[in-house]
Amino acid sequence: MDRASAPSLYIRLRKRMRVSRGDPIRLGHIAVFLTEPEYEAELRELELYRPEEHDGSLLLIDMMLVVRKVKERFPFMNIEHFGDPHALVEISGKSRPPSLFLIVLVWLLLFIGSGLAIMNFHADVSMAEVHRSIYKLLTGKQTERPLLLQIPYSFGIGIGMIVFFNHLFKKKFNEEPSPLEVEMFMYQENVNQYVIAEEYAKINRSPDREPPP
Repeated sequence: MDRASAPSLYIRLRKRMRVSRGDPIRLGHIAVFLTEPEYEAELRELELYRPEEHDGSLLLIDMMLVVRKVKERFPFMNIEHFGDPHALVEISGKSRPPSLFLIVLVWLLLFIGSGLAIMNFHADVSMAEVHRSIYKLLTGKQTERPLLLQIPYSFGIGIGMIVFFNHLFKKKFNEEPSPLEVEMFMYQENVNQYVIAEEYAKINRSPDREPPP
C-alpha cells in the first residue's frame, strides 16, 4: 500500500486523564482521533501501557509511544499529530468516602482563621474608630457603638466575599471563573509542567531508557 492510498490517523492527546489502578491505558483514554470508520473501534481499544505498582500515581504517555504502538498494529497508517506531544495519566486507587469529622474540622479551622484575620485587620487599621468618626460626620452625634454603620458593614463583608468568589454553596452566579478557581487552575498547570519536566529529565539521564512511560 503506497502512502497516498494509506489510511490516515489524525490524533490529539488529552492533557490529563485518570484510570483506575490495574486497568490498561488505551488510546481511547488519552486521545481524541479521527480516522477511517473501519479502524476506529480497534484503535480506541489499542493498549498502550499497563501500569505497575512501581509506576506511582502519575504517568507520562509520550507521542512516540503512541506512534510505536499504532505502527506495530497498523504499519501502513499515516499519523498526523496535533497539540501537546504528551499526556499525563493519573492512576487512582479505590476512592474512600469523605470523613465528616475532617470536613467539619477543616471548616471550623477556616472559619475561625478567616474571622481572626478580619478582626486583626480591623484592629490594625482602627476600623472601629473610623466608623465612629464617620458616624459623627454624618449625624453630628458621638457614640461608641455606631451600629447604623457597623451592621450594614458586617453584612457587606459577607456579600462581598460571595460576589468575589462567585459562589453560594454550589450555585454560581455566572460562567466567569472565580479567583480561587483561577488559582487552582494555575496551580494544576504548574504541577503538570513540573511532572512532565521531571519525566523527561529522567529519560535524558538514562540514554538506554525507552520513551515514557
